[in-house]
Amino acid sequence: MNLSKAEIKETELKIRKENIMNEFDTVAAISTAQGAGGIGVIRISGDSAVEIADKVFKSAGGKKLSELKGYTALYGKVYDGEQCIDEVVSLVFKAPHSYTGEDVVEISCHGGIFVTREVLRTVLKNGARLAEAGEFTKRAFLNGKTDLTEAESVMDIIGAKSRAAARAALSVREGALRKRIDKVKEDILTRTAHLQAWADYPEEDIPEVSFEALENSIKESEKELNDLLKTYDVGQAVKEGIDTVIVGRPNVGKSTIMNLLAGCEKSIVTEIPGTTRDIIEETVVLGDVILRLSDTAGIRDTDNKVEQIGVSRAKERIKNCGLVLAVFDNSSKLNDDDMELLEELKGTPCIAVVNKTDLEKELDDNIIKDYVKKIVYISAANNTGLESLTEAVTEICGAENFDPSQGILSNERQRDAVLNSLKSLKEAKEALEMGMTYDAVTVSLEDAISCILELTGERVSETVVDRVFHNFCVGK
Repeated sequence: MNLSKAEIKETELKIRKENIMNEFDTVAAISTAQGAGGIGVIRISGDSAVEIADKVFKSAGGKKLSELKGYTALYGKVYDGEQCIDEVVSLVFKAPHSYTGEDVVEISCHGGIFVTREVLRTVLKNGARLAEAGEFTKRAFLNGKTDLTEAESVMDIIGAKSRAAARAALSVREGALRKRIDKVKEDILTRTAHLQAWADYPEEDIPEVSFEALENSIKESEKELNDLLKTYDVGQAVKEGIDTVIVGRPNVGKSTIMNLLAGCEKSIVTEIPGTTRDIIEETVVLGDVILRLSDTAGIRDTDNKVEQIGVSRAKERIKNCGLVLAVFDNSSKLNDDDMELLEELKGTPCIAVVNKTDLEKELDDNIIKDYVKKIVYISAANNTGLESLTEAVTEICGAENFDPSQGILSNERQRDAVLNSLKSLKEAKEALEMGMTYDAVTVSLEDAISCILELTGERVSETVVDRVFHNFCVGK
Protein backbone atom coordinates (compact mmCIF):
# COMPACT_ATOMS: atom_id res chain seq x y z
CA MET A 1 0.00 0.00 0.00
CA ASN A 2 1.37 3.40 -1.02
CA LEU A 3 1.20 6.09 1.63
CA SER A 4 0.84 9.78 0.92
CA LYS A 5 3.52 12.24 2.10
CA ALA A 6 1.17 13.48 4.82
CA GLU A 7 0.60 9.90 6.06
CA ILE A 8 4.33 9.20 6.03
CA LYS A 9 5.03 12.38 8.04
CA GLU A 10 2.29 11.52 10.54
CA THR A 11 3.81 8.05 11.00
CA GLU A 12 7.31 9.51 11.50
CA LEU A 13 6.03 11.95 14.12
CA LYS A 14 4.21 9.16 15.95
CA ILE A 15 7.38 7.07 16.07
CA ARG A 16 9.39 10.10 17.21
CA LYS A 17 6.99 10.72 20.10
CA GLU A 18 6.99 7.07 21.15
CA ASN A 19 10.80 6.94 21.11
CA ILE A 20 11.41 10.17 23.01
CA MET A 21 8.37 10.90 25.18
CA ASN A 22 6.10 8.10 26.27
CA GLU A 23 3.26 10.23 27.56
CA PHE A 24 2.06 13.68 26.68
CA ASP A 25 0.39 14.87 29.86
CA THR A 26 -0.69 18.48 30.29
CA VAL A 27 2.03 20.82 31.50
CA ALA A 28 2.13 24.42 32.72
CA ALA A 29 4.75 27.03 33.54
CA ILE A 30 5.30 30.76 33.83
CA SER A 31 6.48 31.90 30.39
CA THR A 32 7.48 35.47 31.25
CA ALA A 33 10.39 36.71 33.33
CA GLN A 34 9.61 36.32 37.02
CA GLY A 35 9.71 39.80 38.50
CA ALA A 36 7.73 43.02 38.72
CA GLY A 37 6.11 43.83 35.37
CA GLY A 38 2.92 44.79 33.62
CA ILE A 39 1.95 41.26 32.58
CA GLY A 40 2.79 37.71 33.59
CA VAL A 41 1.85 34.78 31.35
CA ILE A 42 1.12 31.24 32.51
CA ARG A 43 1.14 28.79 29.61
CA ILE A 44 -0.77 25.49 29.74
CA SER A 45 -0.28 22.88 26.99
CA GLY A 46 -1.70 19.41 26.42
CA ASP A 47 -4.92 17.51 25.79
CA SER A 48 -6.45 18.76 29.06
CA ALA A 49 -5.23 22.36 28.82
CA VAL A 50 -8.66 23.89 28.17
CA GLU A 51 -10.39 21.63 30.70
CA ILE A 52 -7.91 22.55 33.45
CA ALA A 53 -8.09 26.25 32.61
CA ASP A 54 -11.89 26.13 32.85
CA LYS A 55 -11.57 24.82 36.41
CA VAL A 56 -9.72 27.93 37.57
CA PHE A 57 -10.98 30.63 35.19
CA LYS A 58 -14.40 32.31 35.23
CA SER A 59 -15.14 34.76 32.43
CA ALA A 60 -16.98 38.01 33.04
CA GLY A 61 -19.84 36.88 30.79
CA GLY A 62 -19.99 33.31 32.09
CA LYS A 63 -18.69 31.76 28.87
CA LYS A 64 -16.41 28.71 29.09
CA LEU A 65 -13.02 28.51 27.37
CA SER A 66 -14.08 25.15 25.93
CA GLU A 67 -16.76 26.98 23.94
CA LEU A 68 -14.20 29.15 22.15
CA LYS A 69 -12.57 28.75 18.79
CA GLY A 70 -8.80 29.00 18.54
CA TYR A 71 -7.12 32.41 18.73
CA THR A 72 -9.93 33.73 20.93
CA ALA A 73 -9.65 35.42 24.31
CA LEU A 74 -11.92 36.02 27.30
CA TYR A 75 -11.62 38.48 30.17
CA GLY A 76 -12.34 37.19 33.66
CA LYS A 77 -10.79 36.10 36.94
CA VAL A 78 -8.74 33.17 38.23
CA TYR A 79 -10.02 31.49 41.39
CA ASP A 80 -8.50 29.06 43.83
CA GLY A 81 -11.74 27.54 45.04
CA GLU A 82 -13.79 30.54 46.18
CA GLN A 83 -10.76 32.79 46.58
CA CYS A 84 -10.15 35.23 43.70
CA ILE A 85 -6.44 35.46 42.82
CA ASP A 86 -6.39 38.02 40.01
CA GLU A 87 -8.24 39.46 37.03
CA VAL A 88 -6.84 37.98 33.83
CA VAL A 89 -7.22 37.49 30.09
CA SER A 90 -7.25 33.86 28.90
CA LEU A 91 -6.30 33.11 25.30
CA VAL A 92 -7.10 29.75 23.68
CA PHE A 93 -5.12 28.06 20.88
CA LYS A 94 -6.52 24.86 19.40
CA ALA A 95 -4.34 21.98 18.15
CA PRO A 96 -2.57 21.79 15.81
CA HIS A 97 -2.46 25.56 15.31
CA SER A 98 -0.44 26.48 18.39
CA TYR A 99 3.19 26.87 19.38
CA THR A 100 3.39 23.29 20.70
CA GLY A 101 0.95 21.75 18.23
CA GLU A 102 -1.34 20.89 21.17
CA ASP A 103 -4.27 22.65 22.82
CA VAL A 104 -2.79 25.66 24.61
CA VAL A 105 -4.22 28.21 27.03
CA GLU A 106 -2.22 31.30 27.97
CA ILE A 107 -3.42 33.15 31.08
CA SER A 108 -2.21 36.76 31.21
CA CYS A 109 -2.33 38.14 34.74
CA HIS A 110 -0.71 41.11 36.44
CA GLY A 111 3.06 40.79 36.48
CA GLY A 112 4.81 40.09 39.74
CA ILE A 113 6.40 37.11 41.44
CA PHE A 114 3.61 36.39 43.92
CA VAL A 115 0.60 36.70 41.60
CA THR A 116 2.07 34.67 38.72
CA ARG A 117 3.18 31.92 41.09
CA GLU A 118 -0.23 31.80 42.74
CA VAL A 119 -1.96 31.42 39.35
CA LEU A 120 0.51 28.71 38.35
CA ARG A 121 0.09 26.91 41.69
CA THR A 122 -3.69 26.86 41.20
CA VAL A 123 -3.34 25.47 37.67
CA LEU A 124 -1.01 22.73 38.91
CA LYS A 125 -3.40 21.91 41.75
CA ASN A 126 -6.14 21.32 39.18
CA GLY A 127 -4.37 18.70 37.09
CA ALA A 128 -1.40 20.13 35.22
CA ARG A 129 2.21 19.12 35.73
CA LEU A 130 5.03 21.67 36.02
CA ALA A 131 6.78 21.88 32.65
CA GLU A 132 10.44 20.95 32.44
CA ALA A 133 13.05 23.29 31.01
CA GLY A 134 12.28 23.87 27.34
CA GLU A 135 9.38 21.43 27.35
CA PHE A 136 7.01 23.62 25.33
CA THR A 137 9.54 23.94 22.51
CA LYS A 138 10.41 20.26 22.88
CA ARG A 139 6.76 19.39 22.33
CA ALA A 140 6.70 21.67 19.30
CA PHE A 141 9.63 19.66 17.90
CA LEU A 142 8.07 16.29 18.72
CA ASN A 143 4.80 17.39 17.14
CA GLY A 144 6.53 18.42 13.92
CA LYS A 145 5.97 22.15 14.39
CA THR A 146 9.68 22.87 14.18
CA ASP A 147 12.91 21.07 13.36
CA LEU A 148 15.80 20.83 15.82
CA THR A 149 17.79 23.74 14.36
CA GLU A 150 14.71 25.98 14.49
CA ALA A 151 14.06 24.91 18.08
CA GLU A 152 17.65 25.73 19.09
CA SER A 153 17.29 29.19 17.57
CA VAL A 154 14.61 30.07 20.16
CA MET A 155 17.20 30.44 22.91
CA ASP A 156 19.52 32.24 20.49
CA ILE A 157 16.77 34.83 19.92
CA ILE A 158 16.22 35.22 23.66
CA GLY A 159 19.94 35.52 24.36
CA ALA A 160 20.84 37.77 21.40
CA LYS A 161 23.21 40.58 22.42
CA SER A 162 23.25 42.47 19.11
CA ARG A 163 21.04 43.25 16.13
CA ALA A 164 23.03 40.92 13.87
CA ALA A 165 22.76 38.06 16.40
CA ALA A 166 19.00 38.55 16.69
CA ARG A 167 18.55 38.67 12.90
CA ALA A 168 20.67 35.54 12.40
CA ALA A 169 18.73 33.62 15.05
CA LEU A 170 15.39 34.75 13.62
CA SER A 171 16.44 33.64 10.13
CA VAL A 172 17.24 30.16 11.45
CA ARG A 173 13.93 30.16 13.31
CA GLU A 174 12.18 30.92 10.02
CA GLY A 175 13.90 27.98 8.30
CA ALA A 176 16.91 29.55 6.53
CA LEU A 177 19.34 26.90 7.80
CA ARG A 178 16.85 24.12 7.17
CA LYS A 179 16.49 25.19 3.52
CA ARG A 180 20.26 25.05 2.99
CA ILE A 181 20.48 21.63 4.63
CA ASP A 182 17.46 20.29 2.74
CA LYS A 183 19.09 21.14 -0.59
CA VAL A 184 22.15 19.05 0.26
CA LYS A 185 20.01 16.26 1.69
CA GLU A 186 17.81 16.04 -1.39
CA ASP A 187 20.83 15.99 -3.73
CA ILE A 188 22.46 13.13 -1.82
CA LEU A 189 19.16 11.27 -1.45
CA THR A 190 18.48 11.52 -5.18
CA ARG A 191 21.92 10.20 -6.07
CA THR A 192 21.72 7.41 -3.45
CA ALA A 193 18.26 6.32 -4.62
CA HIS A 194 19.52 6.15 -8.21
CA LEU A 195 22.48 4.02 -7.13
CA GLN A 196 20.28 1.62 -5.17
CA ALA A 197 17.64 1.33 -7.88
CA TRP A 198 20.25 0.74 -10.60
CA ALA A 199 21.98 -1.95 -8.49
CA ASP A 200 18.83 -3.69 -7.16
CA TYR A 201 16.70 -3.70 -10.30
CA PRO A 202 19.00 -4.42 -13.27
CA GLU A 203 16.06 -5.72 -15.27
CA GLU A 204 14.31 -2.37 -15.14
CA ASP A 205 14.98 0.39 -17.63
CA ILE A 206 16.95 2.56 -15.18
CA PRO A 207 19.65 4.87 -16.60
CA GLU A 208 23.18 3.68 -15.87
CA VAL A 209 25.05 5.54 -13.15
CA SER A 210 27.60 7.93 -14.64
CA PHE A 211 30.95 8.02 -12.82
CA GLU A 212 31.46 11.66 -13.75
CA ALA A 213 27.95 12.73 -12.75
CA LEU A 214 28.23 10.92 -9.41
CA GLU A 215 31.63 12.45 -8.65
CA ASN A 216 30.43 15.95 -9.56
CA SER A 217 27.34 15.50 -7.40
CA ILE A 218 29.45 14.49 -4.37
CA LYS A 219 31.81 17.44 -4.93
CA GLU A 220 28.88 19.84 -5.14
CA SER A 221 27.46 18.53 -1.86
CA GLU A 222 30.89 18.90 -0.26
CA LYS A 223 31.06 22.51 -1.44
CA GLU A 224 27.62 23.29 -0.03
CA LEU A 225 28.52 21.83 3.37
CA ASN A 226 31.93 23.54 3.44
CA ASP A 227 30.25 26.88 2.70
CA LEU A 228 27.89 26.18 5.58
CA LEU A 229 30.78 25.25 7.85
CA LYS A 230 32.38 28.65 7.19
CA THR A 231 29.39 30.34 8.81
CA TYR A 232 30.20 28.80 12.19
CA ASP A 233 33.19 30.97 13.20
CA VAL A 234 31.68 34.25 12.07
CA GLY A 235 28.39 33.15 13.62
CA GLN A 236 30.13 32.65 16.95
CA ALA A 237 31.69 36.11 16.70
CA VAL A 238 28.26 37.61 16.09
CA LYS A 239 26.40 35.45 18.58
CA GLU A 240 28.79 34.71 21.46
CA GLY A 241 31.52 37.26 20.87
CA ILE A 242 35.30 37.13 20.59
CA ASP A 243 37.61 36.95 23.59
CA THR A 244 39.56 40.18 22.95
CA VAL A 245 42.51 41.53 24.91
CA ILE A 246 43.80 45.12 24.90
CA VAL A 247 47.59 45.16 25.39
CA GLY A 248 50.46 47.64 25.20
CA ARG A 249 53.10 49.27 27.35
CA PRO A 250 51.97 51.63 30.13
CA ASN A 251 50.35 54.96 29.26
CA VAL A 252 49.68 54.27 25.56
CA GLY A 253 45.94 54.70 26.21
CA LYS A 254 44.67 51.14 26.74
CA SER A 255 42.29 52.07 29.53
CA THR A 256 41.03 55.11 27.62
CA ILE A 257 40.27 52.84 24.65
CA MET A 258 38.55 50.37 26.99
CA ASN A 259 36.34 53.16 28.36
CA LEU A 260 35.62 54.46 24.86
CA LEU A 261 34.46 51.06 23.64
CA ALA A 262 32.55 50.28 26.84
CA GLY A 263 30.84 53.67 26.87
CA CYS A 264 31.59 54.12 30.58
CA GLU A 265 34.48 54.46 33.04
CA LYS A 266 35.45 50.79 33.41
CA SER A 267 39.20 51.35 33.79
CA ILE A 268 41.03 53.94 35.86
CA VAL A 269 42.85 56.47 33.66
CA THR A 270 45.80 58.50 35.06
CA GLU A 271 49.17 59.74 33.83
CA ILE A 272 50.86 57.41 36.35
CA PRO A 273 52.34 54.29 34.68
CA GLY A 274 51.11 50.94 36.00
CA THR A 275 47.64 52.08 37.10
CA THR A 276 45.96 48.95 35.68
CA ARG A 277 47.33 45.86 37.38
CA ASP A 278 44.50 43.34 37.28
CA ILE A 279 42.38 42.48 34.23
CA ILE A 280 39.28 44.64 33.67
CA GLU A 281 36.54 42.97 31.61
CA GLU A 282 33.51 44.22 29.67
CA THR A 283 31.36 42.99 26.77
CA VAL A 284 30.76 45.48 23.96
CA VAL A 285 29.16 45.44 20.52
CA LEU A 286 31.34 46.84 17.75
CA GLY A 287 29.43 46.93 14.47
CA ASP A 288 27.95 43.45 14.10
CA VAL A 289 30.61 41.80 16.28
CA ILE A 290 30.52 41.24 20.04
CA LEU A 291 33.85 41.69 21.80
CA ARG A 292 34.49 40.26 25.27
CA LEU A 293 37.09 42.89 26.16
CA SER A 294 39.89 42.61 28.69
CA ASP A 295 41.98 45.64 29.62
CA THR A 296 45.35 44.42 30.91
CA ALA A 297 48.33 45.73 32.80
CA GLY A 298 50.90 47.65 30.77
CA ILE A 299 53.57 45.29 29.47
CA ARG A 300 57.00 46.38 30.75
CA ASP A 301 59.88 45.27 32.96
CA THR A 302 59.10 46.18 36.56
CA ASP A 303 60.35 45.41 40.05
CA ASN A 304 56.88 45.77 41.57
CA LYS A 305 55.66 42.26 42.44
CA VAL A 306 51.96 43.11 42.07
CA GLU A 307 52.54 44.73 38.68
CA GLN A 308 54.66 41.74 37.61
CA ILE A 309 51.64 39.48 38.20
CA GLY A 310 49.50 41.78 36.05
CA VAL A 311 52.08 41.77 33.22
CA SER A 312 52.31 37.98 33.40
CA ARG A 313 48.52 37.68 33.15
CA ALA A 314 48.47 40.05 30.17
CA LYS A 315 51.01 37.91 28.30
CA GLU A 316 49.04 34.77 29.11
CA ARG A 317 45.86 36.34 27.70
CA ILE A 318 47.65 37.08 24.43
CA LYS A 319 48.30 33.36 23.94
CA ASN A 320 44.71 32.28 24.62
CA CYS A 321 42.50 35.05 23.22
CA GLY A 322 40.70 35.23 19.88
CA LEU A 323 41.77 38.79 19.03
CA VAL A 324 44.44 41.23 20.24
CA LEU A 325 44.11 45.00 20.14
CA ALA A 326 47.77 46.04 20.48
CA VAL A 327 48.00 49.73 21.38
CA PHE A 328 50.94 51.98 20.49
CA ASP A 329 51.60 55.67 21.24
CA ASN A 330 51.71 57.81 18.10
CA SER A 331 53.52 60.58 20.00
CA SER A 332 56.55 58.54 21.07
CA LYS A 333 59.12 56.24 19.46
CA LEU A 334 58.95 52.48 19.86
CA ASN A 335 60.92 51.31 22.89
CA ASP A 336 62.11 47.93 24.12
CA ASP A 337 58.73 47.17 25.73
CA ASP A 338 56.98 47.83 22.42
CA MET A 339 59.38 45.56 20.55
CA GLU A 340 58.94 42.80 23.12
CA LEU A 341 55.18 43.06 22.65
CA LEU A 342 55.51 42.86 18.86
CA GLU A 343 57.51 39.65 19.26
CA GLU A 344 54.75 38.26 21.51
CA LEU A 345 52.14 39.02 18.82
CA LYS A 346 53.64 36.73 16.16
CA GLY A 347 51.03 34.27 14.90
CA THR A 348 48.09 35.86 16.76
CA PRO A 349 45.02 37.51 15.18
CA CYS A 350 45.85 41.13 15.89
CA ILE A 351 45.00 44.74 15.09
CA ALA A 352 47.61 47.39 15.86
CA VAL A 353 45.86 50.45 17.28
CA VAL A 354 47.98 53.58 16.97
CA ASN A 355 46.56 55.95 19.58
CA LYS A 356 47.07 59.67 20.33
CA THR A 357 46.91 60.76 16.69
CA ASP A 358 45.93 64.20 17.95
CA LEU A 359 49.56 64.65 19.07
CA GLU A 360 52.65 65.17 16.93
CA LYS A 361 53.83 61.93 15.34
CA GLU A 362 57.07 60.33 16.61
CA LEU A 363 56.16 56.68 15.95
CA ASP A 364 57.72 54.72 13.07
CA ASP A 365 54.69 52.61 12.10
CA ASN A 366 56.64 50.86 9.32
CA ILE A 367 58.28 48.74 12.00
CA ILE A 368 54.85 47.73 13.30
CA LYS A 369 53.79 46.72 9.77
CA ASP A 370 56.56 44.11 9.73
CA TYR A 371 54.77 42.34 12.60
CA VAL A 372 51.08 43.26 12.26
CA LYS A 373 49.24 43.53 8.95
CA LYS A 374 46.20 45.49 10.13
CA ILE A 375 46.79 48.98 11.56
CA VAL A 376 44.22 51.63 12.54
CA TYR A 377 44.77 55.16 13.78
CA ILE A 378 42.67 56.71 16.53
CA SER A 379 42.56 59.35 19.19
CA ALA A 380 40.75 57.77 22.11
CA ALA A 381 40.86 61.03 24.06
CA ASN A 382 39.10 62.90 21.23
CA ASN A 383 36.81 59.98 20.31
CA THR A 384 38.04 59.78 16.70
CA GLY A 385 38.92 56.75 14.59
CA LEU A 386 36.38 54.39 16.14
CA GLU A 387 34.80 53.78 12.73
CA SER A 388 38.14 52.56 11.34
CA LEU A 389 38.57 50.24 14.31
CA THR A 390 35.06 48.87 13.81
CA GLU A 391 35.79 48.16 10.14
CA ALA A 392 39.07 46.43 11.00
CA VAL A 393 37.44 44.22 13.63
CA THR A 394 34.63 43.31 11.23
CA GLU A 395 37.15 42.40 8.52
CA ILE A 396 39.50 40.36 10.68
CA CYS A 397 36.57 38.40 12.14
CA GLY A 398 35.22 37.56 8.67
CA ALA A 399 31.98 39.41 9.33
CA GLU A 400 32.53 41.89 6.50
CA ASN A 401 30.18 40.04 4.15
CA PHE A 402 28.09 38.40 6.85
CA ASP A 403 24.47 37.98 5.82
CA PRO A 404 22.36 36.95 8.83
CA SER A 405 19.44 36.02 6.56
CA GLN A 406 21.32 33.11 4.94
CA GLY A 407 21.19 30.71 7.88
CA ILE A 408 24.23 29.87 10.02
CA LEU A 409 25.50 27.04 12.19
CA SER A 410 25.05 28.31 15.72
CA ASN A 411 26.43 25.59 17.99
CA GLU A 412 28.86 22.68 18.27
CA ARG A 413 26.17 20.04 17.77
CA GLN A 414 25.28 21.45 14.38
CA ARG A 415 28.93 21.92 13.43
CA ASP A 416 29.81 18.32 14.37
CA ALA A 417 26.92 16.97 12.29
CA VAL A 418 28.17 18.86 9.22
CA LEU A 419 31.77 17.73 9.84
CA ASN A 420 30.66 14.10 10.12
CA SER A 421 28.60 14.39 6.95
CA LEU A 422 31.60 15.86 5.12
CA LYS A 423 33.75 12.99 6.38
CA SER A 424 31.29 10.45 4.92
CA LEU A 425 31.14 12.32 1.60
CA LYS A 426 34.95 12.25 1.44
CA GLU A 427 34.88 8.48 2.03
CA ALA A 428 32.29 8.10 -0.74
CA LYS A 429 34.46 10.09 -3.16
CA GLU A 430 37.58 8.09 -2.24
CA ALA A 431 35.71 4.80 -2.72
CA LEU A 432 34.56 6.00 -6.14
CA GLU A 433 38.06 7.11 -7.19
CA MET A 434 39.58 3.81 -5.99
CA GLY A 435 37.19 1.90 -8.25
CA MET A 436 35.30 0.20 -5.43
CA THR A 437 31.79 -1.08 -6.02
CA TYR A 438 28.87 1.33 -6.00
CA ASP A 439 27.59 -0.51 -2.91
CA ALA A 440 30.56 0.87 -0.93
CA VAL A 441 29.85 4.36 -2.26
CA THR A 442 26.19 4.01 -1.30
CA VAL A 443 27.05 3.05 2.29
CA SER A 444 29.10 6.23 2.74
CA LEU A 445 26.40 8.37 1.15
CA GLU A 446 23.82 6.88 3.51
CA ASP A 447 26.10 7.77 6.45
CA ALA A 448 26.27 11.35 5.16
CA ILE A 449 22.47 11.48 5.03
CA SER A 450 22.20 10.13 8.59
CA CYS A 451 24.41 12.95 9.87
CA ILE A 452 22.22 15.52 8.13
CA LEU A 453 19.06 13.94 9.54
CA GLU A 454 20.59 14.15 13.01
CA LEU A 455 21.31 17.84 12.41
CA THR A 456 17.68 18.62 11.60
CA GLY A 457 16.31 16.17 14.17
CA GLU A 458 14.57 13.94 11.63
CA ARG A 459 16.58 11.02 12.98
CA VAL A 460 17.80 11.70 16.48
CA SER A 461 18.17 9.92 19.82
CA GLU A 462 16.46 10.79 23.07
CA THR A 463 19.87 11.66 24.54
CA VAL A 464 20.52 14.28 21.87
CA VAL A 465 17.05 15.79 22.24
CA ASP A 466 17.42 16.02 26.02
CA ARG A 467 20.83 17.68 25.61
CA VAL A 468 19.40 20.28 23.21
CA PHE A 469 16.55 21.33 25.50
CA HIS A 470 18.49 21.02 28.76
CA ASN A 471 19.73 24.63 28.57
CA PHE A 472 16.31 26.13 27.78
CA CYS A 473 14.55 28.21 30.39
CA VAL A 474 11.43 26.84 32.05
CA GLY A 475 8.36 28.24 30.30
CA LYS A 476 9.83 28.21 26.81
